[in-house]
Amino acid sequence: MTDHLAYLVLGLGNGAVYAAIGLALVMTFKSSGVVNFATGAVALYTAYTYALLRTGELMVPIPGLPRTVDLGGPLGVAPAMALSLAIAALLGLVFYALIFRPLRDAPVIAKAVASIGLMIVLQALIALRVGTEIVAVEPIFALDSITIGARQAPTDRIWLGATIIAIALVATLVFRFSRFGIATEAAAESEKGAYLTGLSPDRIAFSNWALSSVVAGLGGILIAPIVALNPVAYSMFIVPALAATLVGNFRSIWLTVVAGIVIGALQAETTNLQATFDWFPRAGAAEAIPLLLILVFLVFKGRPLPDRGSIVRQRLGHAPRPERILAPALVAVAITVVALLVTGGSYRAAIISSIIFAVIALSQVVVTGYTGQVSLAQLTLAGVGAYSISVLNTHLGIPFPFAPLIGALFAMVIGIVIGLPALRVRGLPLTVVTLALAVFLEAFWFRNPQLNGGVAGAPVDSPRLLGIDLGIGAGEGYPRLAFALMCLAVLVAAALGVAWLRRSRLGTDMLAVRANERSAAASGIDVPRTKLAAFAIGAFLAGLAGSLMAYQQTLATPEPFTVFLGITLFAIMYIAGITSITGAVSAGIIAPGGLLFLLVDRFLHIGDYYAVISGILLIVTIMVNPDGIAGKLPRIPWPSRRKTSLDGTADTREVEPVAAQVPTSKTGAPLLSVQNLDVKYGAVHAVSGVSFEVRAGEIVGLIGPNGAGKTTVIDAVTGFAPATGAVLLDGKDVSDLRPYRLSRRGLGRSFQDVELYDDLSVVENVTVGAARGHESSAVAVSERVRTVLDTVGLGEVADAEVSTLSQGRRQLVSVARVLVSSPKVALLDEPAAGLDSSESRWLGDRLRAARDAGTSILLVDHDMELVLTICDRVVVLDLGRVIACGTPEEVRSDEAVISAYLGLPPDPAAPGHDAIPESAAAPTHDPQEALS
Repeated sequence: MTDHLAYLVLGLGNGAVYAAIGLALVMTFKSSGVVNFATGAVALYTAYTYALLRTGELMVPIPGLPRTVDLGGPLGVAPAMALSLAIAALLGLVFYALIFRPLRDAPVIAKAVASIGLMIVLQALIALRVGTEIVAVEPIFALDSITIGARQAPTDRIWLGATIIAIALVATLVFRFSRFGIATEAAAESEKGAYLTGLSPDRIAFSNWALSSVVAGLGGILIAPIVALNPVAYSMFIVPALAATLVGNFRSIWLTVVAGIVIGALQAETTNLQATFDWFPRAGAAEAIPLLLILVFLVFKGRPLPDRGSIVRQRLGHAPRPERILAPALVAVAITVVALLVTGGSYRAAIISSIIFAVIALSQVVVTGYTGQVSLAQLTLAGVGAYSISVLNTHLGIPFPFAPLIGALFAMVIGIVIGLPALRVRGLPLTVVTLALAVFLEAFWFRNPQLNGGVAGAPVDSPRLLGIDLGIGAGEGYPRLAFALMCLAVLVAAALGVAWLRRSRLGTDMLAVRANERSAAASGIDVPRTKLAAFAIGAFLAGLAGSLMAYQQTLATPEPFTVFLGITLFAIMYIAGITSITGAVSAGIIAPGGLLFLLVDRFLHIGDYYAVISGILLIVTIMVNPDGIAGKLPRIPWPSRRKTSLDGTADTREVEPVAAQVPTSKTGAPLLSVQNLDVKYGAVHAVSGVSFEVRAGEIVGLIGPNGAGKTTVIDAVTGFAPATGAVLLDGKDVSDLRPYRLSRRGLGRSFQDVELYDDLSVVENVTVGAARGHESSAVAVSERVRTVLDTVGLGEVADAEVSTLSQGRRQLVSVARVLVSSPKVALLDEPAAGLDSSESRWLGDRLRAARDAGTSILLVDHDMELVLTICDRVVVLDLGRVIACGTPEEVRSDEAVISAYLGLPPDPAAPGHDAIPESAAAPTHDPQEALS
């Protein structure tokens, strides 16, 4: 037992640094909504600055200037630490002013990607200025030790842990009790509210960025004597620190600090377990600790779908639909073949590398560009394919082409495992998971000497097909044309497959999931299955690329698949255009080792600064051009022989409009029955005992004052909110079905805040709803979409992106997306919001037409003229309870309804009066006038 305690004490050093970096992450997120992946790099920069100051030199980060400035003599601990922390504070101010203040209105994930670019820049600059040699730093704390059982434990770890805990205590007191802390919390809750109360969110953010950089830098300085300085290792401290911050929900200082210290202690304990038990893994155990902590946290905190009001907004750029791809594909292949024929040596090798990296980029297009799942593990999955092919070749004797295909399938399995957390989380936490998994796989598999040779490399047989040698060769013939053509064939097949995917129903589903998961589920899309399909396809492509890399090098080694190189490659893909096939090909060309890299190195001699330039370009891309380079390339008007329909499918014949789906119930029979519906959020009883029916062939209004529970009822009925009670659709209990299954059963819905797919056009938005649950041909679906768009008056803006439309037209798109699937019952949540009175009346006519075509409607709206004019019956809610139900005339004169809307004291004889507050004040005007 004492041995375990001694190792736990040894882990306090690393744990304290994780806690310090986690504390810095919390401070920046509290003040500016940024999860700063570069925090570990800031700690590294500060630590290097301190180490050089102790030797009498000051590091100069600007390329072209001398690497250091001689100060005439070494500085002591206190002055070196003070100057280093002042520089750290200055860095925080500069980073916020130049990068994150301009991005203050950007989504959280966009800010995080920008911070990844900053991390790349800092790490690369440090490596350029001081090299990658390990630097020793003199101790700060006294080198004493204490005896724990039979072992000695150094006290410097204890002092380091105590220092970080003291800093956390001070930070907690400051944020909880000081005016500055209260102002930070206020600005984090509402920037507009902060301005109204006389606070300056910018000043608060500047202060917190400076302080967070100082905290991170202090952690880097204090750990430097314990863990030797190394650029890559320090930057990767961000992974366990992010795990600790996730446990603290990016807000709790104490949970974050405790989690960081626990991670460090447990990582040290793995060293003890490796020495004690033969069965314990010899590699990767320490890296598994933050990963397991993240996964356990996600099991308890994650949700299959986002809650109302917590949609993850992303800014990934437009994902264009590939049209008429045959001609450009043939031209591109011809140009590449000519380039391969006329080049040789390093130039042909660079073209081959560009081809292989383009395949990896295509995998990122599927996962991130189409589905919106930001994965930093695609290069790691390529490594899985490379190491798998070694086992398949050398141990199992499986020849080409079966070995790379099986290796890609194995990578696909790992990709699905990586994608499993995406079923419960999205956005930034998922990015952290993929990063942690990449770190674990590199340590546990690629660098493990017990598996596939480890660092020494795993041999790979040369590919042969029908007796033809397709290997890369050696000597004067290197690289052989046959290998280059094989790689090109793989790229063409992968690109055509991704193009087909974008045009397919699955591709449309992916884009809908990327844009809005709740809305996608309401349209009948199985969101978890769509995410897993994206990870599987992306991993398969990455695995194929990894096999090509193994054939290119004739063995699988860990260096081409390191986590940091994977992050750099992600930056390149984002710069090139992460949402399109053109962007993937461009990413291959500009990737490290690719054609552009070679040309830049040969003629401009700035290859050493390629990572720095990549990081800067990533930041600029996030700020000004989310579509990447591909989005700015001129479009060639390729000729087309056939006219395309609204959704891009070839339209070769005239098709009669598809008739609306007729309910199976008889007219007048209950089609939707809600019985004793209850919804609770903790101690709040949002909906209590709500019961009503929607009969076939009628429009039912669901009205009530703000906060009455109308949207909560719709969320519960459609599976978006946990509830008790029963929901019957066409006589069958559907209470336990998931939202996408309810949609496929014929229960359509719109959303109060519209929740469209902003990255898609109007026609693509509506096509998502039309395709669900129908086995119609593509042409028939196109005709149904065209008919509905013309019906609601959107035909002229069919090809416009919905993000460019007015609020009123966005509402109409939402209604069209529901009606196009011809549901049995359509639940419309405030469809008239943003419409004027004439547009509202026009919408009422369209809804009557939909009812006459066979779709019953449950209508929630604050436009009383619309509700009381078109509804056959009206259900009134107040405080989560039904207080009235009847015809519009009956509801209009109901005293309880008038009281609920206008604050009148109820008539004791009126039904439902006990649900109305007794203290309501009577208005001075006619109460019925508001309902007329």
